[in-house]
Amino acid sequence: MSKNRRQSWGTVLGVLVGGGVLVALLAFLWPAPVYQAGPHSFRVETFAQGLKAPWGMAFLPDGRMLVTEKSGNLRIVEADGTVSEPIDGVPEVCACGQGGMMDVQIHPNYEENGWLYLAYSDRKGSSREGFTAVMRARLDGMRLVDQEDIYKAPPDVYAREGRHWGSRIVFDEAGYLYFTIGDRGRRGHAQRLDLPNGKVHRLHDDGRIPEDNPFVDTPNAVASIWSYGHRNPQGMDRHPETGVIWTTEHGPRGGDELNPIGRGLNYGWPVITFGRNYSGTRITDITEKEGMEQPALHWTPSIAVCGIGFYDGDVFPEWKNNLFATSLKFGDIHRVVLDGTTVAEEEKLFNPGGRPRDILTGPDGYLYIALEAGRIVRLVPEDA
Repeated sequence: MSKNRRQSWGTVLGVLVGGGVLVALLAFLWPAPVYQAGPHSFRVETFAQGLKAPWGMAFLPDGRMLVTEKSGNLRIVEADGTVSEPIDGVPEVCACGQGGMMDVQIHPNYEENGWLYLAYSDRKGSSREGFTAVMRARLDGMRLVDQEDIYKAPPDVYAREGRHWGSRIVFDEAGYLYFTIGDRGRRGHAQRLDLPNGKVHRLHDDGRIPEDNPFVDTPNAVASIWSYGHRNPQGMDRHPETGVIWTTEHGPRGGDELNPIGRGLNYGWPVITFGRNYSGTRITDITEKEGMEQPALHWTPSIAVCGIGFYDGDVFPEWKNNLFATSLKFGDIHRVVLDGTTVAEEEKLFNPGGRPRDILTGPDGYLYIALEAGRIVRLVPEDA
């Protein structure tokens, strides 16, 4: 092909792209696939891209989205998908192994008080020893101000292991704050009430210990503990109607769990589990024991279950109050139908094209999914 002809085609292509014609033509010739789940047909479209390992998402009242990046950033995504520069004033994180900047959540009364909350991997000094921490702050333009530590563990429990940090944040209807911490690779600590590892914790929104926490009067117990015996809970959400808080946690080789969380309950790790060591050897010979909770659902083999979200929008009415769970291992999204605290139905919905880390309902009623590859996609009705 001659140089002039190449230049001509280049000019035409530039005009087509600049006017959006080529994009429309490609969309017409290769439309996005349509998925079916029960009565609902949906497409998957990209909402935002250019992020670095997005971990947690939360919508602000004005429709913008807060997004954490594992490396330590907090960004804002505008309603049109534009991604901001990193927000200043975030805590320094220990981006060690599985750790980093994890979840973000806003206060139920955000419009009145402006508090947002971050769960992150805190580093002890300049060492690689770290532990899960929670802080709160207010957003002033592109800077966090009024930073306050809500939870930090005693320095002597900080560990060099780079795994099993948790962590998700959820508020209940009464305004109590719940957050998860993994066992930090020290499995036996999940059963010890004098250590914060492998627990769901409950605090007032300012970090104070609620007087009705289950182990407030137990000698030497960590007073913030709400439930224990967890391995690495990286998913947590509250049922929109019942108010029950649910978690998902990674098992080892098998034994990923979905659990309704109750006051003072023991979820068994590592005394009981459906999983095995990664080598294939047994962790324990038992999967149940008196005084320890059975999961509502377990995935064996493991799907590496991560973030979860209840659907509470109106765009997909037949999904109302269904639980959606992410699979890091296979990249799938699972839909779980609950009957009280019993799983009535489960289906593998679709694969969004990457490792999904978090999922939540947007103010527009669409389902938003954070993919580790750097994109946020959303599920929209076929005819939207």
